[in-house]
Amino acid sequence: IMMMVVVMWMHENVTIRKTLKECKIPQWRLADALGISENTLVRRMRYELDEPAAAQILKVIHDIKRSEESVVKIE
Repeated sequence: IMMMVVVMWMHENVTIRKTLKECKIPQWRLADALGISENTLVRRMRYELDEPAAAQILKVIHDIKRSEESVVKIE
């Protein structure tokens, strides 16, 4: 029964979770950019977010990714 609950939980906010994974951005970094704690982010992600909230989070993810790509590595 416990496994079933975990699998069902993972279906919430699939687009956000998938984008985070593809961009290799940890949840703590997203939470920091949103100005909330990682625990707060995780709790909010337990339930499907409404469209404006999800769009805001996806925008922040893409902003983080762009800022990482624009950093010049000095060797």
